[in-house]
Amino acid sequence: MLELNFLRVNTERVKEGLKVRNFSDEALSIVDDIINLDDRRKATQTELDSLLAERNTLSKEIGQLFKSGQKDEAEQKRSRVNDIKEEAASLEDALKSIKTELDEALYQVPNIPHPSVPKGSTEDDNEVHKAWTEDLPEMGDGALPHWELAQKYNLFDLELGTKITGSGFPLYRGKGARLQRALISFFLDEANRAGYEEILPPLIVNEDSARATGQLPDKEGQMYHIEKDGFYLIPTGEVPITNIFRDEILSEDDFPVKLTGYTPCFRREAGSYGAHVRGLNRVHQFDKVEIVRYEHPDRSYEALEEMLAHVGGLLDKLELPYRILRLCGGDLGFTAALTFDFEVYSAAQQRWLEVSSVSNFETYQSNRLKLRFKDGKSTRLAHTLNGSALALARIFAALLENNQTENGIIIPKALRSYTGFDLID
Repeated sequence: MLELNFLRVNTERVKEGLKVRNFSDEALSIVDDIINLDDRRKATQTELDSLLAERNTLSKEIGQLFKSGQKDEAEQKRSRVNDIKEEAASLEDALKSIKTELDEALYQVPNIPHPSVPKGSTEDDNEVHKAWTEDLPEMGDGALPHWELAQKYNLFDLELGTKITGSGFPLYRGKGARLQRALISFFLDEANRAGYEEILPPLIVNEDSARATGQLPDKEGQMYHIEKDGFYLIPTGEVPITNIFRDEILSEDDFPVKLTGYTPCFRREAGSYGAHVRGLNRVHQFDKVEIVRYEHPDRSYEALEEMLAHVGGLLDKLELPYRILRLCGGDLGFTAALTFDFEVYSAAQQRWLEVSSVSNFETYQSNRLKLRFKDGKSTRLAHTLNGSALALARIFAALLENNQTENGIIIPKALRSYTGFDLID
């Protein structure tokens, strides 16, 4: 969440940033509400501190009065101390209530967009950061979408997944399962070569972890909740990996911290229909390799460029046409300051498919995480970044669709040592 002092000192900047996110004038009032709550917190704390100081002074005086035989005066002061205890207890309750209300209000304010974030309301207003300049692949009239290719070559089965679990839980089989495993290994190996430490995290997190990275309360409806235990299935590897350094203080020499991990991901998706959500285009369980970085604030945007280059390099090696979008204010995630989406082109569906989001969260997550570092004698919040490198479901779909031939589906050269076969036939 936003640092309270930052919000107080930069009130107009915060409001202008929220306008980029399409906050109405009425919604912007939450900024003033937070400042008013903080004023109440400070006033209540000052009053409480004054009472406690008075109690301490009186307690010392009472002891001295008893020693000097001034019992009546001592009893009067003791009566005042008892009154102070009641007043202080009431103020402590009020202070606790104000702090809770203040925290909940801060949780409702998203991150402030980076100055480069374009204005806009929907994904249609996103800006093309890097276009695909070569010819897009074209398929013949007989080209099949990936869900029909999967049936033809027995690669994954959505009906069996529905039987075992429910809609949106695909079951991979045969060469489809081997291709999925190959992609995971390829992405992890490429991340390792780029200097990322591999992590195999838990797939279930507690509420503190989900809240620290911003999934709660913003995305609560998208998460699978294990109510009996108070746990959540992870919607992305970002959540457990970023929480590794929750409540930690790093040294400036520790940067950059670069982590990667493969996880299945679980998300409730809003119900919709049509070809755009058929097959693997939208599922409740999918595999993903995540890259996460903790950075010095002065170098986080340089790190973001490195992450973009890494993801782009993966798509180049997979020989998939792609473009990069800079998300507009209306499409920007709640916790992100700046996000770039990668989309690959599906020749069979004749549309772009999102396969990665790469974001800089600046101090928004680290403030919730209490992730700090020593900068000389002072302590500062680190910057956090993450990105999909990559999400497999739509990569899998695009590979099938773009590489289909009359004789089968050709495997890109970069994957052949992982799959053990060159062709799906």
